[in-house]
Amino acid sequence: MTPTTPAPGGAVSLCDHASVGVLISSPNGLLLVFDRATPPAGIAPVAGHVVEHGGPEQAARGEVTEEVGLAVTHLHLLLNQWRPNRCRRTSSGPVGHHWWVFQAEVAGSLRPSPREVRAPRWIHPDRLQQHALRTAAYANGCLSREVFEREPGLEPVWCRFLHDLELITLPSADLDRIEAVL
Repeated sequence: MTPTTPAPGGAVSLCDHASVGVLISSPNGLLLVFDRATPPAGIAPVAGHVVEHGGPEQAARGEVTEEVGLAVTHLHLLLNQWRPNRCRRTSSGPVGHHWWVFQAEVAGSLRPSPREVRAPRWIHPDRLQQHALRTAAYANGCLSREVFEREPGLEPVWCRFLHDLELITLPSADLDRIEAVL
């Protein structure tokens, strides 16, 4: 993870400690995920910082368009909580982000951003559990960072969210270890 990331135009991006995540489901119940093309490594839904967008709902809509080229037609807030995840942006203050996680209905054709998205795919929610178990194996020291980055599981910050939403199930000890690798 790099400490700073140049913004468009070469300026260093600052962390606002505020992020959104967006779960997008297809009409037949599949969930849109992809491999992150920028750190941190992991399979994840759409996510991004709030600062460039004005507020959480605007950020959710903007990140969906930026990352996967879809237009949000409806948003529903699912979670609103602090997570102690590190950021590749320059940070001041506490380590972590206040997160708003939304469920979105979308329209349009998938047009993934090559800068942020690799291998976008619609998966059955049951597959999330397999990805979460790989992240738990990494957090428990069973996989090296290099192996995890080459073939990631869920992006670690998503494990607690998806557990809280009852989309995956992990023991408390695994969730605590995953928190340590955030």
